[in-house]
Amino acid sequence: MQKLPIGIQTFKDIREENYLYVDKTKQILQLIENGKYYFLSRPRRFGKSLTLSTLEAMFKGKVELFKGLYAEEWVKEQSTHPNSIIKIDMSGLGYYTNIKELNESLIDYLEEIIKDYNLNIKSTESSGRLFFKTIKELYKKYGQVVVLIDEYDKPITDSIDNLEKANEIREFLRSFYTILKDSSDYLRFIFIAGISKFSKVGIFSGLNNLKDISMMEKYGDIVGYTQQELENNFGSWIEKNSQKMSLNREELLAKIKDYYDGFSFDGKVRVYNPFSVLNFFDEGNFYNYWYDSATPSFLAKYLKKHKIKDQKEFIHKKVSINFTSSKEIETASVESFLYQTGYLTIKEKKENMIILDYPNEEVSISMTQLILDNFYKITDYMGLGYEIWEAINNADIKKIVNIFNEALKPIPYDDYPNRDEFWYRSLFVMLLYATRLLVFPEPHTFDGRPDIVIPYGDYIIIFEFKFAENEKEIDKKRVEGQGQVKRYSETYSNQNKQIITAVFIANDEKRQIVM
Repeated sequence: MQKLPIGIQTFKDIREENYLYVDKTKQILQLIENGKYYFLSRPRRFGKSLTLSTLEAMFKGKVELFKGLYAEEWVKEQSTHPNSIIKIDMSGLGYYTNIKELNESLIDYLEEIIKDYNLNIKSTESSGRLFFKTIKELYKKYGQVVVLIDEYDKPITDSIDNLEKANEIREFLRSFYTILKDSSDYLRFIFIAGISKFSKVGIFSGLNNLKDISMMEKYGDIVGYTQQELENNFGSWIEKNSQKMSLNREELLAKIKDYYDGFSFDGKVRVYNPFSVLNFFDEGNFYNYWYDSATPSFLAKYLKKHKIKDQKEFIHKKVSINFTSSKEIETASVESFLYQTGYLTIKEKKENMIILDYPNEEVSISMTQLILDNFYKITDYMGLGYEIWEAINNADIKKIVNIFNEALKPIPYDDYPNRDEFWYRSLFVMLLYATRLLVFPEPHTFDGRPDIVIPYGDYIIIFEFKFAENEKEIDKKRVEGQGQVKRYSETYSNQNKQIITAVFIANDEKRQIVM
């Protein structure tokens, strides 16, 4: 059983140290043979860096790394006339606080490349000028140059909460990347990757021939694992975890699919998140690996700024076909941010419309956790979910009230001056999602819409929420709620299950739930 390359993004390391590699060289070779300038937008932890590393090894003609892979013969031929490479990782520039420091970081980065290739270039105060000189000198010495740029947008997205600074950085990067247009005669191939597309047009306005493959079906699986790739490459790991978890192969694959599959960037090709799949096989546990590793800080800042506090509004969300095409950061939609960071995916693509949704269980839970962490300051989301599940399992409604009240304590209420029944109910629903139980918020019945219904085992739990501004209103609200849950319980009486009802009254004066 080959080792799993968790956190390893260097193609050379994976191949030399015999880590498991899902062969993507057929898709990469298709890029090389069909064009010259490419742009790819994908969420973090999806394999963009590994793709650039693979391209680097291919153009350098590293034959020994490609034995048994689809592109082996092409690399053999390429090894007779390898290309020089300029590979820039914008996430590896170090710390900078302004344009001057960013410029200096790029100069330092380029000087290392100049040193590696033993070029005779005097440094300059302009990173753009040094970039052009490096390309030109490499061309003179070795022939056409390959340029690979990873995380092209990171300097911008790091400043997303400061639009003035973000736009200043964008203008600087525009002048830096424009060098690629001026150097076109010296270049064989360009591949630029990042998370966002909203700044792509503005930054690369001079590169008219830059092919955006981000939403093309032909390249829908260039990163991520398809179902076939998962089953073909992880057979031993599937068998190992099937035995460990006492599930047969089909049951395990179905559960893996529910948790980690479902990402689509063209509306047709579906892929798994590689990072989550690798961690699942390694640990043998259905855990939320996505949240801690793939949630960019700028997304939390953006959602907080736009006061997004309920993930339900993005379920089956209809958007226009060009919803990611905003040229400016400030006009980019919330849906665009969530899609580009991997929180939403394309469920269906029609002529002039796209339907977005959460791709899988893991991402849906991550979105809930993102909101609870950043808006409600509830950090032990999964722990609270387990406690609530345990209370539901024992039909202990009083314990559920106590758990919810403990969760309410750290919330900065001054941030939410307009609290109401919906606010308390939405927060409780988000906590319920952590239980992994089937939760139905406001399901339609012939006699109205109960706030929350949970079918579990031999019983059905019905929760009704009421809002009281002070203690004087509690008794009245309780009577109202009890009348409602009585009617709702009759709706479910034909299911041969025990009906448990509870009226939760939000006493806003004391900021707690009472029954």
